[in-house]
Amino acid sequence: MTTTAASSFLQEADGFAERFSGPTVLSDRRREAKEAFGKMGIPSVKHEEWKYLNLSVLQTTGYRTVSPVAETKLNATDVKRFRLCGDDAYLCVVENGSFNAAASAISGLPAGIRIGTLSDLENDPRVQEHLFKLAPYTSEPMVALNTMLCYDTVIILADPGTKLETPIQLAFVAHADKNPIAIPARVLVLAGDEAELTIMESYHSYGEGASTFTNAVTESVIGNAARMHYAKVQVENANARHIGYHYTQLHRDSYQHLTTLTLGGSLVRNNLYLRLDGENINTYLNGLYVAGGEQVVDNHTLVDHATPHCFSSELYKGIIDDKAQGVFNGKIWVRQDAQKTNAYQSNKNILLSNDASMNTKPQLEIYADDVKCSHGATTGQLDEEALFYLRARGIGEAAARALLNHAFAADVVEQVENETIRQSLMLLLDAKLSR
Repeated sequence: MTTTAASSFLQEADGFAERFSGPTVLSDRRREAKEAFGKMGIPSVKHEEWKYLNLSVLQTTGYRTVSPVAETKLNATDVKRFRLCGDDAYLCVVENGSFNAAASAISGLPAGIRIGTLSDLENDPRVQEHLFKLAPYTSEPMVALNTMLCYDTVIILADPGTKLETPIQLAFVAHADKNPIAIPARVLVLAGDEAELTIMESYHSYGEGASTFTNAVTESVIGNAARMHYAKVQVENANARHIGYHYTQLHRDSYQHLTTLTLGGSLVRNNLYLRLDGENINTYLNGLYVAGGEQVVDNHTLVDHATPHCFSSELYKGIIDDKAQGVFNGKIWVRQDAQKTNAYQSNKNILLSNDASMNTKPQLEIYADDVKCSHGATTGQLDEEALFYLRARGIGEAAARALLNHAFAADVVEQVENETIRQSLMLLLDAKLSR
């Protein structure tokens, strides 16, 4: 049965079709996604994969999707504080789902690297081959919602052999005034064989306006022997809801280091799916979430070992305070042909109050017989002996707790290889912990 919120989004999709055609490749995909979403609707707590996340708020808030022809308002000065990769980094600003050229800084890209929108790059053969191919918009309801309301896509193309040391930051800014808005965000990253990129995808709020709902989908293809350093940072304000998907397909001899940092928003769901589709792939999937008040942070991950001789390491950590709720549901799937797989998964959490809660479910699904796999989860409180040790040396209780929390969380951030990004994330983490 279609919910009220789902019906509202479906009506908006009809309006989009009448008022905005967009790039040609979008038309068929939007129609197929609309049909699928009409059947599935918005997930409820009765769905196993969504049982800890109550999305009824999407029905009661009255979100309206930002118009595809709405003008962007922010300038370079407005977004300067959102720069997390240094002043020298390339910055692509997307305001309420639309590329904001005036606030961005992507000129001077070296040969072999292109950053643009689908409107600019829809005729590129690689874009036509991969766009809408990884994220399953006919079976995943919130991907279907994104696809049927998507009116453009940010695209990063790296030609084979291209190595870019300077980071690229995609800054998605939710800018609401008086009325609640829903924002579809879409990213496609294609790294050719032996290419190397460092990318940060960050989500921000401008001002303290009405509630925002960001629905984001990223699709990423990493070619043979390519290397990708990727970070996703969510620091939207307390009026924000955020559901994000990240789908990556890795090919032979490739490498990826993917870090997800969740510090903001009132309701956040991160979905990450990695398919290891060639031999000798190495991938690291790390996450950190710090939640207080009545925040809800839900992380779902799937690492699909489809081929032999691959390695994956997954570390997720959470600090939960007040009445906040955390969720971790991580699966490692080793297919029958994926012999010689090494896969590790760990989820560790600290609860800082009696009202905080954490639901964790690490999973292994193994069909091969020559593998090394392990998983584990822990949820507890701060180490009282360590706390006593610090206080016995003259450190106040609040400062001692802050030190222990920082040491626990920094283990994830310190693995980020780019020094500028690592320092920015540490500053964000310290600011969050101090609150």
